[in-house]
Amino acid sequence: MDLELNDKTAIVTGSARGLGAATARRLAQEGARVVVTDIDGQGAAATAKELAGLGHRATAVRADITSGPDVDALVATATEEFGGVDILVNNAGFPRDTLLTKMTDTDWDSVIEVILKGSFLVTRAVMPQLIARRWGRVVNISSRSYLGNPGQANYSSAKAGILGFTRALAAEQGRCGITVNAVAPGFMETEAVRSLDHYEKIREKAVAAQPLRRTGRPEDIADAVAFLASERASFITGETLHVTGGRFG
Repeated sequence: MDLELNDKTAIVTGSARGLGAATARRLAQEGARVVVTDIDGQGAAATAKELAGLGHRATAVRADITSGPDVDALVATATEEFGGVDILVNNAGFPRDTLLTKMTDTDWDSVIEVILKGSFLVTRAVMPQLIARRWGRVVNISSRSYLGNPGQANYSSAKAGILGFTRALAAEQGRCGITVNAVAPGFMETEAVRSLDHYEKIREKAVAAQPLRRTGRPEDIADAVAFLASERASFITGETLHVTGGRFG
């Protein structure tokens, strides 16, 4: 299936590794020009170099997406190098898990800042270009955790907020030919997850709770994002696509 992403430019936040890197790779395979961006500049550069080595068009920008000046510079670079932005994937985020009674202000603020404020700042910076083109795709990465997980009051709140953000923007920008959707991953096999001390226990519990008895792969999320970013999803907006192996609760 041709997703018709040739000559589209995509920014993927948090794409030095994991789900973001897999998404950048998938969009590049579909012909998109990709701006790999992450607070880890070396990681972003490595991912962009890998894509370029495979013949794809990619560049790396080190950016802290909670910083307005960094975000402005990110969008300016994408515009200068590739002529503008058509697709935005708000992927950057991380957990800081602990029970609420042990959660510090920093645990709360850092998670909310990157996931919610970061998505707000980058989307606001990109949106004028999408409006001017009368075409655009915004795909926000939420999580099954929006349903609420113990020890993740901060992360669950942020990921639930992403769904409200998605629906509000879909209603606001649909008249401009812009779709805004979310992807909610379940348990995913990423480097960060595999490095956890209690990884095997988490994995076994997650797989047992879902109808499809395997773990998710970063490529599963990348495929979902690529579809929502494409012309094949042109009449889908304000939706949340659960990529969870059938697990919802």
